[in-house]
Amino acid sequence: MDQTTSTEATDGTAPRIRWGIRSRILIWFIAVLSAATVAAILVTRQILIASADARIEEALQQEGRELRALAGGRDPTTGEPFGNQVHRIFEVFLQRNLPVRNEMFMTFLDGEPHEQSVGTPIYPLDRDLELIDRFGAVTRTERGQVPTPAGDVEYLAVPVRANRQIRGVFVAAIFREEELADLAPALWGAVGVGLVTLLVGSVLAWRVAEGVLRPVAAVTDTAASISTTELTRRIDVQGHDEVSHLGATFNDMLDRLEDAFLVQRQFVDDAGHELRTPITIIRGQLETLEHEPDDREQTVDLVIDELDRMNRIVNDLLLLAKAEQPDFLDLDTVDVSSLTEELHAKARALGPRAWDLETTGRGVIVADRQRLTQAMMQLAQNATDHTIEGDRIALGSSVENGVARLWVSDSGRGIPKEEQEQIFRRFARSGNGRPSSSPGAGLGLAIVRAIAEAHHGTVDLRSEPGEGATFTLLVPVDQPVPEPTES
Repeated sequence: MDQTTSTEATDGTAPRIRWGIRSRILIWFIAVLSAATVAAILVTRQILIASADARIEEALQQEGRELRALAGGRDPTTGEPFGNQVHRIFEVFLQRNLPVRNEMFMTFLDGEPHEQSVGTPIYPLDRDLELIDRFGAVTRTERGQVPTPAGDVEYLAVPVRANRQIRGVFVAAIFREEELADLAPALWGAVGVGLVTLLVGSVLAWRVAEGVLRPVAAVTDTAASISTTELTRRIDVQGHDEVSHLGATFNDMLDRLEDAFLVQRQFVDDAGHELRTPITIIRGQLETLEHEPDDREQTVDLVIDELDRMNRIVNDLLLLAKAEQPDFLDLDTVDVSSLTEELHAKARALGPRAWDLETTGRGVIVADRQRLTQAMMQLAQNATDHTIEGDRIALGSSVENGVARLWVSDSGRGIPKEEQEQIFRRFARSGNGRPSSSPGAGLGLAIVRAIAEAHHGTVDLRSEPGEGATFTLLVPVDQPVPEPTES
């Protein structure tokens, strides 16, 4: 037993569940949803960082383009080209352009700091000697990143020429760490949404798992309530999903178990009921044998006859019990015409009657030849028991509309309407039709019906008192193909 899921019970009851399926579903759901939430937050963070970097890049390039455009234009005060007045270019640019938040402009003339944008920067880049030396020595447009105590700084350095010589450098710088700090509210918002989603999703997963597993719990409760005396409970199946299919399959299994127990119980009841009489007779005869030794031969004959009757009853009961099993029939193709002629020939040996072969059907059916012969011989024997010497008994067959009909008709006393259904039950006898000396335990017609139903057919009885009886065995030409069992 997996100790992570259950512990073995010591009192013979079912093991105690430690981690149920619903708990495991919830744990896996939380794990997967947490991983998805973390991944979504990380992806969102990377997207926001990439977006911030793109904005920084665009802002720096925009400042560089504006400076170049201004340097190639005219002084707004004099209307003349700037010429070699680089300082004037820087002054006009700084007057016209104000840095946005986390941004700073610096200018250098002949390698020395000149002017910077208004405002108080987060970190005074114009006082960092290392950066002053670096920016002041720029000879061509440079895009880069430098570390500072305030974090990394993205910059764009643009040299300004006058008379084909570099006279100044313009630097636009953005504090990247501060820009990224502005992303924190958005990231925390994503974290909050992820946590809420995880919480709500976990609750929903728990409820959904409860709904999905409720039929399983019903199966467990039903299985726990089943005993050999109580097989009537069934699961209330709702829906068309896999769990509903499980419930339906479990109900089908209970149907088969109930049928099997009914057959077993009926077999035991029938055997006990019918065998009690011959056992009593045999016991009584054996007890009197010591006191009446002259009747020994008669007693032995009577005991043997009763034992033969008991053997026949047991064989008939076993046959009825086996009729419920899937291997009861040995199906093959059967020619109806030859079967009918064979039945007529065999029936003639049952007694001195006026045996008549009415019609023979033409065609081939799928059936168990031996079982059909057994049923028809039982009907023929039944007709013989209902008639006397010289009475007419007719056999016949036909095949039409996908159904084969095999019948036995006699001219006996007939069967009253109220008894026609009863005589097909086990140990039932017709009080009007069967002579008192007739052998058998009343299982013959029950066997005939069992054989017919095993062929997915029926037995039809047409009879009127004083006009004889006609028993017709109706079986389909083709037997249905059994559905494959799902593994």
